[in-house]
Formats: sequence, C-alpha cells, structure tokens
Amino acid sequence: MADNYPHGLFSWADLASPDPAGAKEFYTGLFSWDAEDQTDSDGNYIYTMMRIGGKSVAGLGGQPEGLQGMPPIWNSYINVNDVDDVVAMAVEAGATVVLPAMDVMDSGRLAYLQDPGGAVFGVWQPGTHLGADLFMGAGTMGWNELASRDPNGIIDFYGTVFPWSFNKLPPEQSPADYWTIHMDTKVDGDGDMDDDFNGGIIKMDDNWPAEIPSHWMVYFRVADTDATAAKVKALGGNVSVEPFQTPAGKIAVINDPHGGTFSIIDPPPAD
Repeated sequence: MADNYPHGLFSWADLASPDPAGAKEFYTGLFSWDAEDQTDSDGNYIYTMMRIGGKSVAGLGGQPEGLQGMPPIWNSYINVNDVDDVVAMAVEAGATVVLPAMDVMDSGRLAYLQDPGGAVFGVWQPGTHLGADLFMGAGTMGWNELASRDPNGIIDFYGTVFPWSFNKLPPEQSPADYWTIHMDTKVDGDGDMDDDFNGGIIKMDDNWPAEIPSHWMVYFRVADTDATAAKVKALGGNVSVEPFQTPAGKIAVINDPHGGTFSIIDPPPAD
C-alpha cells in the first residue's frame, strides 16, 4: 500500500446496513473476507473492517442516526487532502451537503456530498486509516461508476472539484454513452494500481427505469462472475442484472439480502 493515496483517488468503499451482523455473514460467505469488528471503549459495536490476508479491502457498519429504515447503500469515498476545502469547492460548484465534515476518531475526516445530478458520494481525509490496502485480485474494489442522466453537466462538476479528466469511449468499445475517469497523474500503490484509471460515468438513457436516480456504483472484482452470481443466490441475495459480457469483463448487478446494491466484474486477463 502506498504511504498515502493521491488527492482525487477512489480509495475506499463501505456499506451502511440496517443489519450489520447479517451483512457480515453474507459478505464473508460471498467474498471469503475476514471480518474484524471494532468497538468503542465500552465495548459497543462501531464498525466492521473486511480484510483479505490481513489487508483491508472494504468496511460495513450500521446506518447513521437519522437514516435508520432507509435502504442500505454502498458508499464510494474519494481521498482528499482537505475535506473542508473540498466541501466548500463542491458546494460552490452546485453540490449539496448530506453530512457535514466530521472527524471519525483518529481514523480520518469525512463528509457526504450530493452532486448536482443527485448522486451521493463520500470524501475522506485520511488519518490512521488511509483506505484500501488492496485494489487487485478477487474480493477487492475494482471500479466506481456514476450512472447519470446528465453526464456532460456532471463532468463539468467533477472536473471542477477533483483533478480528473474524462475520455468518451467509441461505440465499438461501449454501446452506451460512457466516459472513463482519469487521474492527472498515474497511481502506484506498490504494484496494486499502475495506471491513471479512476472509474467511469455511464449515461442513463431511456432503457433505465425512471424511478432509478443517479448514483455511484461500487464494483468488486471476482474470479468468475457466473459462479459468484450463483453463490449470491445460495446466500440469500438477488441478482438484479444477470451476468453479461462487456469489453471490460463479465459484469452482474447484485442485491444483498437487505437490498444493498453493488456490481461484480471478472476482468479479462491483462495483455
């Protein structure tokens, strides 16, 4: 893992669930994650860190106060140098503050923002918790994707707030309107990441149900999308979009037993 990740990199994902214990059972069964519960000084549950071989890959916890009863959600976090500066810049560019900047003990400082199109994302200023230790291999966060009904306007927003550039894919690479997100500099996480890719944006066209809002989607890498989708069903989850092949790999969209949505992808072998 790098000593610290660069400003603007998607560095972490976690689940806010109405049933952390049930979610822990599902995800450890699905991804073979090792779960480490964290408690406060009185022994009260706070959070669960998910690890592979001792290295952190994702987290989960209960729903924040005031959001109980809401559908569970996987949150994407963007690493930043200064949360307060980014929040101010994002608000000036049209964002709404969902959760004001706050310290999470000595782990770091976070805020939740809603972009002008309605998608919510987190920004994370690291303290003792830098983010994921692994980005490659089965069970790791492999991609973050924004589904937006106004990608051109959203590109302007994100390009103003973060050091991102965007590349629209040609039709032969993507039948849908799709832009890849790139960091201004390449990322080197001790071999875990060695390029400037930092997610994507897909246009929500008329094929998307009108009731689905703009949103960020977390992707986890798997060794076999078909086998993992079958395992989801055996563990009590639901496959809302059955496995389908894309140039980037075979993808499926998953709902955990409580409704938390994420995607899985089996990337093609590297050239």
